[in-house]
Amino acid sequence: MDSITQAVLGASIQGALLGRWQGRKALLYGATLATLPDLDVIMDYGDAVANMTYHRGFSHSLFVLSGFALLLTWLIRRFRRHPGYSTNRLLLTLWLVLITHPLLDAFTSYGTQLFWPLMPTPTAWSSLFIIDPLYTVPLIAAVVISLFTGLREQSWRVPAVALAVSTLYIGFSLAGKFMVEQRVERELARQGIQAEQLFITPTPFNTLLWRAIVLDGEDYHEALIGWFDDEPPQLQRLPRGTHLRERLADSPMHQRLEWFTGGVLRYDQVGDRLIVTDLRLGMTGFHPFRFDFAQLHDGQWQVHDRIDRLPFSRGEAEHLALLFKRIWQPELQVPLLAWASGLQKPILTETRSH
Repeated sequence: MDSITQAVLGASIQGALLGRWQGRKALLYGATLATLPDLDVIMDYGDAVANMTYHRGFSHSLFVLSGFALLLTWLIRRFRRHPGYSTNRLLLTLWLVLITHPLLDAFTSYGTQLFWPLMPTPTAWSSLFIIDPLYTVPLIAAVVISLFTGLREQSWRVPAVALAVSTLYIGFSLAGKFMVEQRVERELARQGIQAEQLFITPTPFNTLLWRAIVLDGEDYHEALIGWFDDEPPQLQRLPRGTHLRERLADSPMHQRLEWFTGGVLRYDQVGDRLIVTDLRLGMTGFHPFRFDFAQLHDGQWQVHDRIDRLPFSRGEAEHLALLFKRIWQPELQVPLLAWASGLQKPILTETRSH
């Protein structure tokens, strides 16, 4: 999730558990501690694919963060022995502030390595968009109110209530994803489509309208499904370009990208470039992670030594407005095919040397 959300989540947890002793300082301590795992973004791992796939790695590990909570508790007790609350309460607070960061991240589509240094496919429960105001606003309100009240006496209940509301919202998002999965699976069965993989994710900034991505051999299907839809999902068939994937069989970076994304990728030849797109993130045709993997020379694909991430568009305001209208108007047609066609537009890139 975004840094503001992570900060107010940490502030609310520490405010609820230690606010009656620490007062407003609990909000500052919790916000600061909760944002520490994302400091890994300042590290350069060599190229764009490495930077993407090593992010949310060791710094988001439940094992590492649990150990860090123990160490931090020991250090605080070492230098401040009589704060008025127990060591167990302090440890619980620090542990929750730290581990809720990667756990919340795991509800997005990006992929979080919760069990690093073990290497299962990164966790992506994909029931929340990376920025979701309905999740964040109750926590922001609780932090603002707590700054005025000071969290003394019974005012610590304010962040506790906000945490309960935000947690219920996550439950609502999971219910929405389950609803969408059921509808899509019924439609796939009706059409006789044997899906290789089904990936469900929210559309930007909400959990009322969802994207379904169905991998199906050389193609994939996309559909929009909302809570208020009466008709079956309309699956739009799109080219996936899997024949191009063979050209990257010996690329360690491509193998790592496949592992990180679970294989939810699209391949396009754009001019003399081989472009790989992570379909999970963003919106149809507007994907933030697109990589220039190879260039065609004398009829042969040459994989780049360093993989670059391409510039991308987040779309225009009218695209987002159309999606919000689609929530309440299921009959509204969203031109997914036209949006996706933008992935094959010419790309201005600098000439590489090998």
